[in-house]
Amino acid sequence: MFKVAVLPGDGIGPEVMAQAMKILKKIEKKYSVKFDCKFSDVGGIAIDNYGEPLPQHTLKLCEESDAILFGSVGGPKWENLPPEKQPERGALLPLRKHFNLFVNIRPVKVYPALKESCSLKDKFIQQGLDIVILRELTGGIYFGQPKYISEDRNYAVDTMKYTVEEIKRIAKVAFETARLRKKIVTSVDKANVLMTSVLWREIVTELWEKDYPDIKLNHMYVDNAAMQLVRNPSQFDVILTENMFGDILSDEAAMLTGSLGMLPSASLNERGFGLYEPIGGTAPDIAGQNIANPTAQILSAALMLRYSFKMDDAARDIENALENLIAKGARTSDIFYGDPGTYKVSTEEFGDELAELI
Repeated sequence: MFKVAVLPGDGIGPEVMAQAMKILKKIEKKYSVKFDCKFSDVGGIAIDNYGEPLPQHTLKLCEESDAILFGSVGGPKWENLPPEKQPERGALLPLRKHFNLFVNIRPVKVYPALKESCSLKDKFIQQGLDIVILRELTGGIYFGQPKYISEDRNYAVDTMKYTVEEIKRIAKVAFETARLRKKIVTSVDKANVLMTSVLWREIVTELWEKDYPDIKLNHMYVDNAAMQLVRNPSQFDVILTENMFGDILSDEAAMLTGSLGMLPSASLNERGFGLYEPIGGTAPDIAGQNIANPTAQILSAALMLRYSFKMDDAARDIENALENLIAKGARTSDIFYGDPGTYKVSTEEFGDELAELI
């Protein structure tokens, strides 16, 4: 039995999480396993109910679980709270730090049947698009100290800091991941300006020369990487980068699939404990309308099966069923363009049809 802390969050979070639960129920039956899923509030709803974005009972549930299946948090309702009390900064960042979830894995894939959803012309993705972005998650400018606004509010300070060990451990994951793929790592930095990037480039290169000479390593400045993602994304296999750059580049890459609702993520520590979440946000403008795309939440559950529970066959079952459903023509409103052979489905209908294909 696997214990899962399920934190649906805000906005469309509960709607898409319900579809992920539907899929896990199907996996339970097919593979004769049991997922002990316990729900708790996090983010804005936790603020409304308990006065804080990450209540102690929610954190305790996560500590007692084998993995965290996370929805999305935040929305306009809570934007005017002090920064440390806002849903994302007060819940998601502390969870990452508390469990030392240092590596964020974001797969970016354009399915053949969804090529029309990609923002690029066919000629730019003729070789297909299958990228994994590895983002360092617990260091850099988001966590560096000191961090403050001056008393006279004339200036603000954020500190960007990286240690050798923080760089080594994420680089090792990138090289190991590349060995299972096309054996290409592109390390993204800003070594022409930032001292943290100078150290980043040095450590990544040293590790590559010592332990991974079979991998092709490229270094690329972050501004060039942003341009290359929309100019020639097929050149990338594994992208390795620090926290802020990874945050920005992964959202840019996500839109190459046509919708932020398509992409999952896994945040892992060195013990294999993980937090699994869609990257698209709470989409409060469509919450409660049964039109949100549950793909990212469902694929996040698949990543949980793969990385935390070592159920790779079950994860592939979900991924293959999803590709087949899309090939069949099912489209939620965010990826529906009225093309011949396609039909629009609701959030619940998408989950039902996907479950039938597993």
